[in-house]
Amino acid sequence: MLPDPAFWRGKRVLLSGHTGFKGAWLAICLHQLGAQVVGFALPPATQPNLFDRAGVANLLDHRQGDIRDAAALARCVQQATPDIVLHLAAQALVRTAYAEPLDTFSTNVMGTANLLEAVRGQSNVRVVVVVTTDKVYQNRAWPYPYREDDALGGHDPYSASKAAAELVVAAYRASFLAPSGVAVASARAGNVIGGGDWAQDRLLPDAFRAWSTGRSLRIRRPDAVRPWQHVIEPLVAYLLLAEQLWHDPAKAGAYNFGPQTSEVTTAGELVQMAQAAFGSGEYCLALQAEGPHEAAILTLEVAKARDVLGVRPHWTVTQAAHRSMAWYRNFSEGAAALSLCLADIAAYEATA
Repeated sequence: MLPDPAFWRGKRVLLSGHTGFKGAWLAICLHQLGAQVVGFALPPATQPNLFDRAGVANLLDHRQGDIRDAAALARCVQQATPDIVLHLAAQALVRTAYAEPLDTFSTNVMGTANLLEAVRGQSNVRVVVVVTTDKVYQNRAWPYPYREDDALGGHDPYSASKAAAELVVAAYRASFLAPSGVAVASARAGNVIGGGDWAQDRLLPDAFRAWSTGRSLRIRRPDAVRPWQHVIEPLVAYLLLAEQLWHDPAKAGAYNFGPQTSEVTTAGELVQMAQAAFGSGEYCLALQAEGPHEAAILTLEVAKARDVLGVRPHWTVTQAAHRSMAWYRNFSEGAAALSLCLADIAAYEATA
């Protein structure tokens, strides 16, 4: 399944976090589908960044603001009169959350509450999709994939903030939004890779930075198991989820989006795939896990998304790694960021 251009054409969409990696990709997808998008976000957090390099500001109505500013966010929602709200704005880095826990909690918890409060009472809004993370579950370090009805939790500030955001979403849905006809869902996506991410402590961006300058990549946690997927996979899932909520509000709730369980892999294995795609590059493995606590194993059960929504992943983790490294290499050789994103979207559509 792919998003339906006939559905999205002319739809008024509020997209928070459009200056981030996933948000910029989603803005490009929505522009391709013909949606009328208002974006609300802080300035890009890195230099370089996909928002600037792909000219995303030219693809939507760009509004700069902080989701922790409830009044500014409410004004944006009122002015945008959206049919659909896609909430991606967040503090999204685990290690940053250890350094800045209060900013992480205020952004991820109160920012989400501010967004839902701004939506409350807006008669035009019919669908809200709030993007959280695969790390919302109480991690028991077991080999079984987590299901949507497993216990929420969080050892570290980032995970805890996102689990708390899930509780905020559930409370607003039950108390205010569902009774007024607004379908609200949370989307728990696995770890994403893809061209245009320049954040620190991201495995493939770190790999390209190292290898393109002749340095060796050090892998802090080579045995960490994660549900890696290309960034296009969850973005397509968010759009399909919004479409189905529009037609059937009873499908509101929480959904996992990630690869098939057989496709989960370790950080070390992903780097080997990236190395093969890059064609060269050295790496070394830390003898023991470095840095603050992070879960050793995390996998998602995606049966609900498949059975209820018909959403299935299309690219293997190997394909995702190869397309990601090709994006970075082509960009470094002068290709335009927007053209590279559009080429990946077209290739994905061809396989789907």
